[in-house]
Amino acid sequence: MRTIERYITRELTMPFIVVILILVGLFASFSSARFLAGAVTETLGLAALFKLVMLKTLIALEVLIPVALYIAIISGLGRLNKDQEINILYASGISGKRIVFIVLMMTIPVAIISGMLSSYVRPWAYAENYILDAQAEAELNTNRFQAGRFYGSERSGRVVYVQDKDEANKKMSNIFHYIKTSEASEIIFAKEALQVQPTREERPAIVLTKGYLYQLSHEAFKDDMIQFDQLTYFTDSELALRYRRKAAPTRTLWESEDPWELAELQWRISRPVATILLALIAVAFIQSTPRQDKATRTYLLAATVFAVYYNLSGLAKNWVEQGVVNTTIGVWWLYAAMFILLVLYALKPGHKLLSFR
Repeated sequence: MRTIERYITRELTMPFIVVILILVGLFASFSSARFLAGAVTETLGLAALFKLVMLKTLIALEVLIPVALYIAIISGLGRLNKDQEINILYASGISGKRIVFIVLMMTIPVAIISGMLSSYVRPWAYAENYILDAQAEAELNTNRFQAGRFYGSERSGRVVYVQDKDEANKKMSNIFHYIKTSEASEIIFAKEALQVQPTREERPAIVLTKGYLYQLSHEAFKDDMIQFDQLTYFTDSELALRYRRKAAPTRTLWESEDPWELAELQWRISRPVATILLALIAVAFIQSTPRQDKATRTYLLAATVFAVYYNLSGLAKNWVEQGVVNTTIGVWWLYAAMFILLVLYALKPGHKLLSFR
């Protein structure tokens, strides 16, 4: 009996590993191409590019793992069914319920991993990702500048000039900075500037030393001049200042009553449930009386079902955020509906693995 269990587990594990590696490779390649097209390497450097790709991939794993498991179960059990091995297992005294149990024993650890990724790894990855995004978006990022050149931005009305630059220490010397707003123009001369590497709790900033700040008002007699020994200039955009609920620790979300944060919390803790239900849906596509001409249609139907689920899961989260559904019902109506449909399918007579009969 244990030999058969190990055999079925192996037939599901191998395609799962292959599919997850393919999905991760494709996602990482797509992310790398997008960052290269956005000139991230020029802004933050090659090391930051690799870190961004790693973070994006970690964030995506909570979705890629259930997808890989879903495909692996359909592929693995489909092959066993196609080669009549499931019928041989039936003849050997292995029931459909036993096969489903073996699938669940493989699925539960994967579901736990998916939940841990969603609840702990994903928030950390988002927090690190936001730091790099803020640095990439910041117009005053030292990686953008080369010595002896002027840099301007039509969007913000900013002009920057750096006379000398130390690439190794992220230091600049003899800096000119000009920015024009609707109320005033601001000019800064500084002897030195140092790019500060922020932590997750800090905002990106440049520390300017030994300089002058001129604020020239568009109205008469309101100009100011400040001499400073040290001035901290925050470089993050307005977008980077907004609260990032996706990066909030799970324990913080538990204490919140805000619909947006509760939607994020429910999304995280529902990942294990979603993984198990998707695995059972995958089992439901396997008939114990194989038909070769239906294989292609089965895969197309399975892809359609997953696409419908994925869109509904996003819709369920949005409804909680927008107050369309109260937080008590939350996203759980979708998984309750999936469970009910699986029970109804299992009660229906027929030659299938997922059956109560």
